[in-house]
Amino acid sequence: MRAARLIKMVLLLQSRPSMTAAELARELEVSERTVARDVLSLSEAGVPVYADRGRAGGYRLVGGYRTRLTGLGRSEAEALFLSGVPSALREMGLADAASAARLKVSAALLPELRDAASGAAQRFHLDAPGWYHEPGTPPLLPTVADAVWDDRRLSARYLRKDTEVERELEPYGLVLKAGVWYLAARPRDKAPTGHTAGAGQTAAGPGTGFRVYRVDRFTAVDTTGERFHRDESFDLPAFWAERAAQFTRSLLRAEVVLRLSAQGVRQLPHVTDRVAAGEAVDSAGPPDAEGRLTVTLAVESEEVAYAQLLGLGPECEVCAPAALRERFAAAARRAAALYS
Repeated sequence: MRAARLIKMVLLLQSRPSMTAAELARELEVSERTVARDVLSLSEAGVPVYADRGRAGGYRLVGGYRTRLTGLGRSEAEALFLSGVPSALREMGLADAASAARLKVSAALLPELRDAASGAAQRFHLDAPGWYHEPGTPPLLPTVADAVWDDRRLSARYLRKDTEVERELEPYGLVLKAGVWYLAARPRDKAPTGHTAGAGQTAAGPGTGFRVYRVDRFTAVDTTGERFHRDESFDLPAFWAERAAQFTRSLLRAEVVLRLSAQGVRQLPHVTDRVAAGEAVDSAGPPDAEGRLTVTLAVESEEVAYAQLLGLGPECEVCAPAALRERFAAAARRAAALYS
């Protein structure tokens, strides 16, 4: 632990012109007295750390000293590729690895380039969760993430509706969607025969047998210690895009017929499913004499369509089904009475 802290101190001093004892204590999560003792230990070990006295003083490395301890470990390199999503790193237990990786990269840069990381961080930031949603971190996420990194099977219990089921899973990848974590995994019974470490067998296709699980619905997970042979044809982004599209299509079980003004056409993708809105507009005929476009829109249900389309107001006329049209007409009458 102390050796790792001393290395981190050297990397911090190597990446910046100088640092005060307070700054080092904050970065290393120790007291200033511990910083002073660590600096003394480094000096005794031959690392040229120099202390500047006075109010503007601090610690710095003398004569452009550079350590050779800048090689990235595997976990640090992998975490570095995720460093644009700091909340995800924290939830998977990789924040420390990412911090060490960034320090090593910074220490390896030329002095005139060392502000690149802070410059990028102040200009670009990814905030994954949706608005009005405070996601909780699934307590079992770090265990699941470790299994994903290490290609180790998981023995898991999972809530499916009101029933708890047991599965042995081959965890392939994690996806963070709008603040919710999902695991792409293949149940053991769906894996090809002989699909074990060293077997060298490949699945029939990149999506064969894979399923998606919400991580917050796992009630228990445990690594079996058994590694599986990863199907190299599996493409996580492509798999997720296909499954997300399938999920959206599976929800759209009803249809409504609308007459939209030009403004209504522009607003439709913002109140309902964007893909369904695009398909409805693309398949419509020419506008009528009033400039309105008649479209057939796929929706989840009449109830959902009512909630979504009401916000379009007079830019949208519901033509069918008749029961939904009457519901909109009743809402229009109530609104007219309020404003009369």
